[in-house]
Amino acid sequence: MSGVRLDGKVAVVTGSGRGLGRAYALALAAAGAAVVVNDVEPEPADETVEAIAQAGGRSVAEVVPVGETEAADALVARAVEKFADSISW
Repeated sequence: MSGVRLDGKVAVVTGSGRGLGRAYALALAAAGAAVVVNDVEPEPADETVEAIAQAGGRSVAEVVPVGETEAADALVARAVEKFADSISW
C-alpha cells in the first residue's frame, strides 16, 4: 500500500488472525486505518491486534464467525464503538 494513506478510515478484515487476512490487516494499519481484526479464534486475533499496536497502529479484535447477518452487524458495531472518534464521516 505504498503511498496510500487511510488516516480517518476504519477497515474490517475477516480472517485476520493468520495468513493473508493478517497481512492485509497489518498493511491497512500501516497505511493509517484503524482495524477491526476478525477471526473465529481469540488468540490469533489478539496476536494481530498486538502486532498492530507494536507498530503504532490502532486495532481491536472481534471474535465472531462470519456468514450470518448478525456477525456483520457485530463487526460494524465494534468498529463504531471503538473508532467513532477517528472515522471520517
